Amino acid sequence: MNNKNKISVIVQTKYLEQESNPQKQRFVFAYHITIKNLGDNTCQLIDRHWHITSEDNTTEEVIGQGVVGQQPFIAPNEQYEYTSGAILTTPTGSMYGAYGMLNDDHERFEVSIPEFGLFGPRTLH
Repeated sequence: MNNKNKISVIVQTKYLEQESNPQKQRFVFAYHITIKNLGDNTCQLIDRHWHITSEDNTTEEVIGQGVVGQQPFIAPNEQYEYTSGAILTTPTGSMYGAYGMLNDDHERFEVSIPEFGLFGPRTLH
């Protein structure tokens, strides 16, 4: 079995009450991502592509180089973690996306980030 490009993505989210202002339709969320390299090759995270959707189905698309200003290399059996954020105009929403990666052979591949929820104060989930 080819284990060359095997990457795991784990997401944890948190509503940031102190930075939010519900009266002004500002709901701020942090998300902490752990990217684990379960493959046989070192990989570099080159870019990201996010779809951020509010409860009212407003979607923002974010495309950019790296994550939090970095394009990290992740060796086999190592992981990279970072925290970033999203601002919604509704108390709930969701995100999903993909990372563009390069392996040791300079082959580009994508790692899907499954949809995850963003839940503000007093919301059921």
